[in-house]
Amino acid sequence: MRISQQIFPRCVVLVASVDKEGRANVMTASFVMPVSFEPKYVAFSISPYRHTFKNLRETKEFTLNLVSKEMKEMAKICGSYSGKEANKFELAKLTKAKAEFVKAPLIEESPISFECRVEDMREFGDHWIVVGKVLKEHVRRENFTPLLHKSGEVYMEARELSE
Repeated sequence: MRISQQIFPRCVVLVASVDKEGRANVMTASFVMPVSFEPKYVAFSISPYRHTFKNLRETKEFTLNLVSKEMKEMAKICGSYSGKEANKFELAKLTKAKAEFVKAPLIEESPISFECRVEDMREFGDHWIVVGKVLKEHVRRENFTPLLHKSGEVYMEARELSE
């Protein structure tokens, strides 16, 4: 059994990046976590075979965009294709917005986005951990239901538990 089937649910995010020529790509990720309150750092893990991995190595920047439950189909599309062969922004009908401190685009549909500079990338087994310093956050909506990932094509919805 894969670890992703054992540790769940996980928050779904869209990681947007650009290559050295400025071409944008976006990938779905759920191995993600906050690292520090002050200054703010976030981290996610990525396979070195992903197109986004190449972009991160080249440009050292990305945006991390939270996914609401309404964005489920967008997240599925971004997780089903490679940026080497497809423009996932067009396929998923995502709206790119200009970031202030990085060249990677923000995703307008995302309730919260973070502009990040890569501070560290380290290999652990078959994945790498990418740690990014948050340069700016964009809060479009505070009250939203995040999309959660269980494994494969199985997603979940969060709800608050009453006492």
